[in-house]
Amino acid sequence: MPMIDVYAVDGTFGDKHALAKDLAAAVMRWEQVPNISLFRNNTAAFIHDLPADSLSNVAGDSNYVRVQVLTPVGVLDRNKQLGVVKELTDIVATTSGDPTLTTRTWVLITESPEGGWGLNGHANTGADIAAAARAELTAIAAQKSAAM
Repeated sequence: MPMIDVYAVDGTFGDKHALAKDLAAAVMRWEQVPNISLFRNNTAAFIHDLPADSLSNVAGDSNYVRVQVLTPVGVLDRNKQLGVVKELTDIVATTSGDPTLTTRTWVLITESPEGGWGLNGHANTGADIAAAARAELTAIAAQKSAAM
């Protein structure tokens, strides 16, 4: 259940809502979690518009994008890290309409410590999240079975 924060100069993205949705969906796919409400409703991206003078590299350029992905610890192995960074970079560049933005997009993956993923007023462990997912999957299976 990642949280994604995107920081860019105001005007970098035309359709910020579509960008947020596409980024969230991509990370959820890379995490390879079930497509259930627990994950769909708690995987989100936030787009932060910054004034042009609020960011800079050493050379003074401010045409960069920073994407910070916060995931529960251990969710993304090395192959998933490589895939998610590539896909998020491509989504950012495509949504901005500037294919050269791939060279100026920084993607940072941060892992929340065990027990440090707060949801519904509770600091969840990986086991807590897995139990909630299993409960929802069981409920879905029971509903399907009852409908037959």
